[in-house]
Amino acid sequence: MNYFSAKKSIIILDFFCTYSLILAAMNVVIEDSKEFKVGNDLGWQQPTAANTSTYTDWAARKRFHIGDSLTFVYQNDSVLEVDKWGYYHCNTETPISAFNDGNTVIELDRPGPFYFISGSQEHCKNGQRLEVLVMGQHHSWDSPPLMAAPPEADMAPRAHLSSGLVVTVTLSLVFLPLISTILILLA
Repeated sequence: MNYFSAKKSIIILDFFCTYSLILAAMNVVIEDSKEFKVGNDLGWQQPTAANTSTYTDWAARKRFHIGDSLTFVYQNDSVLEVDKWGYYHCNTETPISAFNDGNTVIELDRPGPFYFISGSQEHCKNGQRLEVLVMGQHHSWDSPPLMAAPPEADMAPRAHLSSGLVVTVTLSLVFLPLISTILILLA
């Protein structure tokens, strides 16, 4: 193999690798931030005695990412952001932040856990508290998740209209320039 043949082979390999990376990148879906209404239609209120895990179940069926927001809609109540200890002990004395406007929007601005409780200790002890775990930025692959929990009928997530960016490219658009380049280099 002479010098020019080796150089052509390297160039062809370089183009192949570049196009492979482009194809892999095309399978990524980047979504915009989402706004979640806590409790869906139920909103933020004291759960019934038979359903004290309402907010735990609601959060378990969601994936929260940096940039998403939680909307708490409530009447005659409040929302406290607390630390882990405050969450598990329904401690309303030293909140990180407190809201009582009836329509509170909280941006999830960092990865990790966030803890929220009702401003009423009794409501908190009866299940009106929420823990969410925030993941990194919104990036999802064009393949289904490995395992998804089936939603319950009364708490099923609603369709979310996303203005996320989705890129679709046919193979002919990607491989035609690659094949043309290879043929030119081999000539």
